[in-house]
Amino acid sequence: MAMDQTLAHRSRAVMSPQEWAARVDLAACYRIVAHYGWDDLITTHISVRVPGEPHHFLINPFGLMFEEMTASSLIKIDVDGNKVDMSSPYDVNPAGFVIHSAIHEGVTDAHAVVHLHSRDGVAVSAMADGLLPLDQTSIGVCANLAYHEFEGPALRMEEQERLRQDLGDCHSMVLRNHGTLTVGRTVTEAFMRMYALEQSCTRQVRAMAGGKLHRPPAEVIADMATTNNVRSDILENYYRLSWAALLRMLDRRNPGYAD
Repeated sequence: MAMDQTLAHRSRAVMSPQEWAARVDLAACYRIVAHYGWDDLITTHISVRVPGEPHHFLINPFGLMFEEMTASSLIKIDVDGNKVDMSSPYDVNPAGFVIHSAIHEGVTDAHAVVHLHSRDGVAVSAMADGLLPLDQTSIGVCANLAYHEFEGPALRMEEQERLRQDLGDCHSMVLRNHGTLTVGRTVTEAFMRMYALEQSCTRQVRAMAGGKLHRPPAEVIADMATTNNVRSDILENYYRLSWAALLRMLDRRNPGYAD
């Protein structure tokens, strides 16, 4: 289901450099998620606001695998999930944008949203205690983690306000019996937060399979929860360097995302 290259080049010619850069990052993010095995066939979404167009977003075409995503195949939609650019030959699943539109439209700085149904993320979402602070990564994640109760498939618009209320000021969320979600000012930021959340879920599932857990001392958890605010410039540099390394990995193993 590859897009005709002439159409791809024509599409790039009529968009801003900022939109194209956002498309490249988003397509890369889809492929990186697939690389880690967090995708779920053609379901779930990663979306980003189009730079300079506050009510338009980029999202995956319905029917493509995450590992197939390219910058030019991404679809521009409005807040209701309707296609803005009708020249795209692909369809979009507007029902799948209910969660994303709720966050994009109601949460400050939520320019990028990652929502997954990974095996370990869903497993933790179904655990009564949710994510546990078992190691230094999960302690940091738990300090800024929200939960949203399962209400069935996220198809009803009235659920949107409850999603926003539950997320509050957090940037990571466990959707009970459903999956995981992170937000960020950029695709890089949202992905790196998801990486920490998914790593925490996987480590918990493996630790629980091994038997009785050893938990960090409560006073250490409490101390880390209040002092784990890494300087923003250090964190941003870590994100930047990690993202660049991930793109180099993609260029070696699954190039073509920037087409």
